Amino acid sequence: MTFSMLRRVLRLLALALLSVALPACGSDRAASGSGAGSFHIVATTTQTADFARNVAGTRASVTQILAPNTDPHEYEVRPGDVKALAEADIVLRSGGEADAWLGDALSAAGVDSGDVVDAGRAAGLEGDDPHWWQDPVRAEKGVGAIRDALVRADPDGAAAYRAGAARYLARLRRLDASVRACMGRVPANQRLLVTSHDALGYYARRYGIRVVGAVIPALTTAAQPSAGDVGKLVSTIERTGVRTIFAESSVNPKVEQAIARQTGARIGPPLWADSLGPSGSSGATYLGSIAFNTRALAGGFTSGAVRCRI
Repeated sequence: MTFSMLRRVLRLLALALLSVALPACGSDRAASGSGAGSFHIVATTTQTADFARNVAGTRASVTQILAPNTDPHEYEVRPGDVKALAEADIVLRSGGEADAWLGDALSAAGVDSGDVVDAGRAAGLEGDDPHWWQDPVRAEKGVGAIRDALVRADPDGAAAYRAGAARYLARLRRLDASVRACMGRVPANQRLLVTSHDALGYYARRYGIRVVGAVIPALTTAAQPSAGDVGKLVSTIERTGVRTIFAESSVNPKVEQAIARQTGARIGPPLWADSLGPSGSSGATYLGSIAFNTRALAGGFTSGAVRCRI
C-alpha cells in the first residue's frame, strides 16, 4: 500500500467516526463531480473546479463543493463536503474570504492544510479582495498553479495535465484580447460601474473601468447596506451619470431595483460575480461568464450603442 493510499484509508476511518457525531441534514447534497479518472480532485469554488476540469480532462475526476449560483461568502460546510475532502487526492482552494470556511472542513476530514493548493495565492490576491478570477490574466496564473500541482501529485498524468493546461491557457489569452478589444470601443468616461457588491475590482482594473460604487459597499455579500450607504450611492449615481446598475446572479436585486427607480438608471443583466451558473446558462463555464459579463457591461455602459461578439 502506497503512502497516498494509506493516508486516504486513515482519513476515511476518521470520517466514519465523525459521521456518528454529525447530525443528519435533509438539505445536504453530494458535491457535484465530473470526469472518469481514478485520481480525485476536490475544488472549493465553481471557478476553480472549472479550471481543474479543463486541465485534467478525463485523467481525473473533479468534485466541486459549491454548487452553481451559490454565494460563497455565506456558505456552511456540510457532511457531504467533509466526506469528499477525506477522499480527495488533492484539494484546490480559491483563497481568501471566498472559501475561508474550508479550514474547519479540512480539520474534520483529517486533511493537512499544507496539502491544499491555493490557486488565489498563485494568481496574486490583492489585499482582502478574493475575486481574482475576474481578471483572465490572473486566471492564467491560477491555472498554471493547478497544472503544476497536478503534475506533482500525479506524475503519470503529467503529459495530459500539461496538454490540457496549454489548450486552456491559449483560450484564456484569446478571451483577454477579446475583452480588451470590446472595452476599447466604450468611451473611457462611460465605463462607470455600479454592482451589487465590490466583486469586479480585478476586472475593472484590468480593463480600465471606474468602480463608482456598490449597493453593498464591501467585498462580501454577508455585509448589509445601511440607509446612509444607499443614500450616498444614489447621490453618486446622479452626480456621475451612471446609466446602468448591475445586479449579480446570486443576489436578490430588490435594493438595486429601488435605487434604479430613484435615480432613473436601468438595471442591467445579472452578472456572474461570485459563482458560475448552472449547466446551459450563459455562465456555466468561466470563459462563458467573462464573455457574458463583458457583453452586458459594454451594452449597459453605452445604453446599447456598443455590442460585442465574444
